[in-house]
Order: sequence, then C-alpha cells, then structure tokens
Amino acid sequence: MQRKTEILEKKRDGSKLKIALVVARFNSDITEKMLAGALRTLEENSVQKKNIKIVWVPGSFEIPLACQRLAKTKKFNGIVALGCVIKGDTDHFYYISSEASRGIMRVMLDFSIPIGFGVITTKNLKQAQERSGEKNNKGAEATQAVLEMLVD
Repeated sequence: MQRKTEILEKKRDGSKLKIALVVARFNSDITEKMLAGALRTLEENSVQKKNIKIVWVPGSFEIPLACQRLAKTKKFNGIVALGCVIKGDTDHFYYISSEASRGIMRVMLDFSIPIGFGVITTKNLKQAQERSGEKNNKGAEATQAVLEMLVD
C-alpha cells in the first residue's frame, strides 16, 4: 500500500522553460493518463504549449536513449520520463525497471539536466491505474519534481 504524503504543490513561473516529455507507448492506457497529468501540471505552472515537446518511445527500456538524445540538443531545461512496467510471471520486469531507472539517472548526471522519474513499477494493473488517476498521478508528480529543480 502506498503511503499518503502531503506534497506542497507550489505554483512556479515556468513561462520561460522548455520541457520535453518522453512517453512509453507500452501500457499506453496508463502512460497516456500520466501524460495528461504531466501536461496539466505544466499548464498550471505557466509552461507554454509551444515550449513542450512530446516524444513517444516503444517502451520504458527505450526511455533513456530518448532522454539522452534530447539532453544532447541542449534545447530543454528539463525532461520528464513517463513509463509503466507491470510485473508478470518472469524476471523481465526486474531487468526493464532496473535498466530504465539506471539509464535515466545516468543521463541526468552526465548532462546535468533534471529528469522527472515517472516510470512506475507495479505488481498489477490495478496498482498502475491507482498511480495514473486524477488525484494520484505519478506523471504530474514527476513533472512537479522537474519544475522544483528548475524554478525556486
């Protein structure tokens, strides 16, 4: 069970920020809701639509490469990585989730760019749905984290 935490969602002036969103198509019923939460958060913090780039990738494993390519352009202040890995009957879950998180961290540190970690890893579909809803949306939380790293 997820702990309830109270996050102060201070609104920030993101009007001059350029943000890229990398979204996995695998489990798109979940990642599209996370994307909606991320876009809502960017809008609430005055990030202009013209300064938002959405990049779709096949799955969570491909997210780090897309983040690296975006970081190399030096066109973005921050990146948000959105994916969903649901545990199945094999160890595949562990490899994908581990390498996605490791790759995203490597890009963040190598390029000194904040990347919001919105790759959820759950035991089942119900947990994924709970983390991509209106009130509890990990896409919104990852986006809020990037904004916090960029704007005081």
